[in-house]
Amino acid sequence: MRRFLFTFLTISTVSCIKPEIVQPVLYEGPLRVGENIEMFYTEKELLKSKVKAARILEFQSGDREFPEGIFIEFYNEQGKLESTLKANQAFYSKKDDRWRGVGNVEVVNTEKKEQLNSEELFWKPSTKRIFTDKFVTIRLATQVVWGTGLDAAQDFSDYTIKNVQGEMELEEENP
Repeated sequence: MRRFLFTFLTISTVSCIKPEIVQPVLYEGPLRVGENIEMFYTEKELLKSKVKAARILEFQSGDREFPEGIFIEFYNEQGKLESTLKANQAFYSKKDDRWRGVGNVEVVNTEKKEQLNSEELFWKPSTKRIFTDKFVTIRLATQVVWGTGLDAAQDFSDYTIKNVQGEMELEEENP
């Protein structure tokens, strides 16, 4: 009887303890981390762009971060280098199919030797356009133009500065 009573009391005591329900913790960090990467984007077997970065973080959403900077080369239909883009940091949003370069962003049209600088710039691959609402400086062959806001082709073949604030003619050097 004592044994039965002891067992009964033990079971009764244990059954009164409510188990703690632990909520699962959602991991929101990167699923993959890459070092010293080089990615190639092609269309119809033609190289369209090449991306180089020291570090890449890939997330479950398909978003990517390049916390140590990025360098992108854009190629034309003949496979010739058209332009380059570099930034101190970059972010890719899969949902928006949009890249964002931040900190000392530079776009160079290699054929025309033209250069754009800004602190932030967006690139949308589907439209092949770059744009920003930030301050920009554009160095052309014979002048420098600056203003706030820009919409341009990714190869920098055409562009519009939304709020031009200045323009300066450059003198040609005679040998």
